[in-house]
Amino acid sequence: MKIAVIGVGYVGLISGVCLAQLGFEVTCIDTDLNKIKDLQNGIIPIYEPGLQEIYLKQITNKKLQFTHDYKLLREKNIVFLTVGTPCHEENGTANLSFLKNAISTMLPFLSSNTLIVIKSTVPPGTSKEIADFIKKNKPNLEFHMVSNPEFLRQGNAVKDFYYSDRVVIGTNSKYAEDKMRELYSYFIRENIPLIFTDIETAELIKYASNSFLATKIAYINEMANICEQTGTNIDDLIKGIGLDHRIGTPFLQPGPGFGGSCFPKDLKAFAEFARSRNATSEIIEAVIKSNTNRKLTITNKIEKACGGNLKNNVIGILGVTFKANTDDVRESPSIKIMEELIRKNALIKVYDPLGMNNAKKALPDKNITWCDECYEVAKDANALVITTEWEEFKNLNPVKIKEIMKSPLVLDLRNILNEKLFKTTGVIYRKIGRAY
Repeated sequence: MKIAVIGVGYVGLISGVCLAQLGFEVTCIDTDLNKIKDLQNGIIPIYEPGLQEIYLKQITNKKLQFTHDYKLLREKNIVFLTVGTPCHEENGTANLSFLKNAISTMLPFLSSNTLIVIKSTVPPGTSKEIADFIKKNKPNLEFHMVSNPEFLRQGNAVKDFYYSDRVVIGTNSKYAEDKMRELYSYFIRENIPLIFTDIETAELIKYASNSFLATKIAYINEMANICEQTGTNIDDLIKGIGLDHRIGTPFLQPGPGFGGSCFPKDLKAFAEFARSRNATSEIIEAVIKSNTNRKLTITNKIEKACGGNLKNNVIGILGVTFKANTDDVRESPSIKIMEELIRKNALIKVYDPLGMNNAKKALPDKNITWCDECYEVAKDANALVITTEWEEFKNLNPVKIKEIMKSPLVLDLRNILNEKLFKTTGVIYRKIGRAY
């Protein structure tokens, strides 16, 4: 099989590289000429553990190439569409313009019997709409539509690709089903379930999965609020409910709220999709509201811990990415919290192992001191706030923290530090889900 991947963003790059590693010839196509030039010269635009090594190996093996030339589609029999589907700012619906532009651009170069596989997150019915467009504009072309949503976690995406919990494939074509079984034969050998369903259900599975996981995060954050008001123990609560196999512990870790490139936009788009179909989505809309309010709740918590007035207080922020092991700051809770702290006239110092450059783009012209390491952030700070669960932050020395801070106040928004150790050294330690 010869494969093309249209759109070399996060999903497209990981999918292309990992498919090449499985032995397929993969051509990745993107209209961003600078990105393509960098990828041709060994420079990848994102950080993802393990990706660089595979990418360089497959470039050397000539299994993987990058281009902006759509004419190369003529020799491909499977085309993956992985372009972005952000939300429209005005109404929150999925913006499918990038996807439709890619379809229009590639249409003249498609060969007969091509599989058109949509990995982009799209509302149910999108694949049918695209199929109708292709039939109208190229009526003699024989093609097969497939929905194959991705479930890659940033920071763990390479492993997730090869060892996914499941592979979802939506198609109404027996030919396409057989070809997808052949494509994913590795996963069959690894006993990874392949779920075949109709196209619309496959599209819905992606939205439903992300919405449920986001709901768990919002739920445990609200439980943490209750624990803080009642003096109960969030750690024991998580254990007590998480050991129930019907619930489980994943995504039951309280924090500053969810962010990233998927959950926020997908929930908004899903809620708008449901509304457009006259279906209720009250839980999803409540989760969106809860997560938005979470950043304000956290900011108020920081303000209260600092005595109720943040003006001219130096607040050290450890972490700007929405999670560890990525450089992605899109919809990061840390960014939102810093914006609120600045609005309240706090002075910000910040450090992140990988996300500093992207954070500077997200917070231009702000009065922020960008630091090179953790203790530079803590020096002379009135409070030190951990917003991302980087491994580096787990090893902070509480004695040194106490010595260099103006006031030894640590607010651990990820509950990653040893509470007992910090308290015994005289640090005022606050975690999520405990009353103080």
